[in-house]
Amino acid sequence: MTATLLAVALSLVSAVAYAAAAVAQERLAATSGSGVLRLLGTGAWWWSVGLNASAALLHVAALKYGPLTLVQPLGALTLVAAVPLGARVAGRHVTAGEWRGTVLTLAGLGALLVTASGPAPDDTLSLPEALGVAGVTAALIGVLSRRGAKPGLRHATASGVASGVASALTQTVTVAVTDRSGPLLDVRVIAVALLVAAFAAGGLLLSQTAYRGGLGAPLAMVTLSNPVAASVIGLVLLGEHLQGGVAGWSLAGAGAVLATGGVVLLTHAHQAQVVQAPQLNESPRGQSPVTA
Repeated sequence: MTATLLAVALSLVSAVAYAAAAVAQERLAATSGSGVLRLLGTGAWWWSVGLNASAALLHVAALKYGPLTLVQPLGALTLVAAVPLGARVAGRHVTAGEWRGTVLTLAGLGALLVTASGPAPDDTLSLPEALGVAGVTAALIGVLSRRGAKPGLRHATASGVASGVASALTQTVTVAVTDRSGPLLDVRVIAVALLVAAFAAGGLLLSQTAYRGGLGAPLAMVTLSNPVAASVIGLVLLGEHLQGGVAGWSLAGAGAVLATGGVVLLTHAHQAQVVQAPQLNESPRGQSPVTA
């Protein structure tokens, strides 16, 4: 199996694990509320945490064998996988809008994969580059997290950026540690690892804040902003590039548009389900349902 295929396979399994964790967390939010102490005493919560941890480890492994421009867009499959999983758990069928969104997202990702396929990564960020990325990211998160209109979407964008940067920094740590051409742990590796922990924790806290107003739209924003942030670092600082020259960039752009449209359709379909669900238990004209 080539490095690219291995990266894709690991990313697919990681996306399914993330999706299963998201479905479990959504059900917990609906039944147990969002209190941290209450969730800590729930076995299902720790099961979802374990799924998230497993997915993160698989994602780290994928970053060892594939470039950021390949691995990060595959994270959108988390949303695609969450659709049938969520429908099955809720005991309903996948809607036509959800299927359309899934097909568009998969088509867009297919176009991105064709242009992003490349050799296993061998370049890493220097310590000044990593610190510069961290500074710019922290400033951007500060702007997005300010008080104002639509805090859910802004916090979701900040969460996706934080997670995407954490993935980019993780790739530097993974490649540096497994390279074996230098000391296992040096100042750069330790410093970048600490930055990874900080941005990963920040992304988690920001997503929790974003999801207070619902899951659909914030999850879509996280899904889109995460690969964008990581891919910018890969293209600008790590020497990654898209295949095919101008034609490759055009195909990648078309793929990005399709994937974005698919995510938007999935988000609207999710919001429609949220609106319709309470109506199933209500009778017309506000009358109480007749019971046997």
